[in-house]
This record gives sequence, C-alpha cells and structure tokens, in this order.
Amino acid sequence: MTGFTRYSISENELNERIQKAISLELNEKERKEALGFLLGIIDLTTLEATDTEAKVSALCKQASGFSVRKQGIQNVAAVCVYPPFAALVRKQLAGTGIKTACVATAFPSGQSPLEVKLKEVEYVVREGAEEVDMVINRGKFLEGKYEEVAGEVRAVKDVCGEARLKVILETGELKSIENIRKASEIVLLAGADFLKTSTGKIQPAATENAFLVMLDTIREYHIGTGKKIGIKAAGGIADAETAIRYYLLVKEVFGEEWLNRDLFRIGASRLAENLFNEL
Repeated sequence: MTGFTRYSISENELNERIQKAISLELNEKERKEALGFLLGIIDLTTLEATDTEAKVSALCKQASGFSVRKQGIQNVAAVCVYPPFAALVRKQLAGTGIKTACVATAFPSGQSPLEVKLKEVEYVVREGAEEVDMVINRGKFLEGKYEEVAGEVRAVKDVCGEARLKVILETGELKSIENIRKASEIVLLAGADFLKTSTGKIQPAATENAFLVMLDTIREYHIGTGKKIGIKAAGGIADAETAIRYYLLVKEVFGEEWLNRDLFRIGASRLAENLFNEL
C-alpha cells in the first residue's frame, strides 16, 4: 500500500457517527461482558516523576491480582512504566501473561535526537520490555517534515526487535482532523503495530473524535494491506461509562474482529479498579 484515499469528514459528521455508535443499549449481561473485556485490555500505567520501585511493585501486584480477587475475572493486558522500571516489572510479572510495556523516545515530548531515542529503546528492550510506547515528534510533524517523522518510526521499529511498537500521536497537539489523519497515515506506513492517541500529559488527551479518525485510517490500511494494526486510547479514561464508549466505537468500525487485547488497549491508572469494583 503506497497511499490512502482523500479523507473528507467534518466534525459534525464525526459527532453524528459517535452518537450513533454509543447509542447502542447494552443489556445487563452485555454490559457485564463488556466491563470484563475492558478490564482485560488495560495497560495499567504509572508515569509520574514520583514513581518508585515500591510503587511500581505495588502496581504489578494489583495488575496480577484481579483474577485472584474474583473468580472468572481476567487480569489486565500490560503494565506500562518509565524505562528505569522495565526490569523490575518483567521480573514481577513473570509467568502471569501480563506484558511489560515501557514508554520511550523522550516521552512525553519526543524532543530528543534520534540517536538518543534509539539508545533508550535499545535499553528498554534489553531490560525486558515486550511493548514500546513511543511518541512522534510533533514539532517536526507540524513543520511538515513528514519523512523525518516516518524515518524515526521506522528506525525505532527496527531496534524494537520482537517488542511490539505503539506509536503515540498526541492528538491534542495535532488539533485538526486533517493532521490526525495525516499522522495516522505516516505512522501506519512506517510500520507501527499500534496507533495510540495520547501521552495523558496534556489536555485534551484521548477524544472520541480523534479516536474515530484513527480507527477509520486503520480500517482503510487493513483493507489495502490485509494487516491488522491495533488501537490504544489513553489519557483521562477513568470510569466505566467512558471506557464503554470507546468499546462501542471499536465495535462500530470493526465489529467483533478488533475486540481483543492484541488489537485494542486502553491506557489508564484508575480505570482498572473502577471496572473491577463495578463487576
């Protein structure tokens, strides 16, 4: 696939599609199934300057404890942390099936030389990261240096080895539908395994409008190549009702096909416990 079709959609049209998708009424059984599914696709995250080994260890214990606390409940998909904690997380999660995920490439700004970014990615993979959440350089993107942005994604993908690459667009800084679409196209063609909305460090973070644009782009890429690329929403998703809205959007665009942890994730710190409590 060498290119995408022209994407022409207004905010009003996006809003109409979102309202149609989220208007689907879930009965009690369907809602419970959706909540259980959503708990199982969470990247349980701590990305604070005050993170400590004790805090990260407690997060790992929480991540692997949901199935113990209630029979029939699955644990989260991954634990996502800063690079210094990769080895600790990998050790703590050994044998659980929960992935070790790390942010990298000068998260959250992306403002670092490529050589430094690649060294950081090499480090987290060596330390045990099975998934790498990188950020694009929004400054270069907004300057129109699209090939440089693509080149960075390709270079990071190369050094990831077997680790899966999630690429964060930081859609709140891209502003327009056109920019979100363009960034999605660039990242997909450069080899990302996942598109991710946000770092969670700016406002707005994840939005349904940006998420739908990204879903549409992934769908077109899938039609053109046969490749299945994942989607991750992150930033400000803390309650069941909000999470279900994202679930319904994925279902609207892809049906059941993308409703698994290999193709759909939500990055969150508070959501998991809130879903568990409701279940």
